[in-house]
Amino acid sequence: MSGKDPENQRRSEEDAEDVRLMRLVARGDPSAFENLIERHQALVAGTVARMLGSNSDVEDIAQQVFIRVWKSARRYVPRAKFTTWLLKITRNLVFNEMRRARRRAQVPLQSEPGAEEIPLKDETNPAPDASLLEDELKRAIEEAILQLPESQRMALILRRYEQLSYEQIAEVLDLSVPAVKSVLFRARTELRSRLSKYLG
Repeated sequence: MSGKDPENQRRSEEDAEDVRLMRLVARGDPSAFENLIERHQALVAGTVARMLGSNSDVEDIAQQVFIRVWKSARRYVPRAKFTTWLLKITRNLVFNEMRRARRRAQVPLQSEPGAEEIPLKDETNPAPDASLLEDELKRAIEEAILQLPESQRMALILRRYEQLSYEQIAEVLDLSVPAVKSVLFRARTELRSRLSKYLG
């Protein structure tokens, strides 16, 4: 009996495969690169969409992440897990995009005139069905996450949606583990206060 946790075993096998593919990519192997994209597209696109909101240029930024992977392949040294390195690239591009968007949006974003008057739920139906409430809560959570400062937002997304460990998040964000815990604590506190009407 090896005593090795099967989940950890699977993860280290997956990471070994990523490293093997990166070595091939470093030699200019396009099929290894396609394979890497297939393996990690959902992680990258999902993180970008949750960080920037799904109406942003998610595909474009996800594509830029993989272009960076291709260009950096020869310099890649597997010090951390491949996905941690990949998420660092994603973080850099997403944070750059957020800063660009902030500069563009010095004018506060406003909804269409008259949009405020539209009631959120159909008042003729006093008991909205559970799935509608669930959708509304999901949207409210996504909205609230988008209001968080960038590091809090990224830490929360990596923890909540990608189930990364504190150590992995610390590597992605270049923070210590205690700092990550503190960032997550602040993010959750902020979310709770923004979502208080749903949680009450």
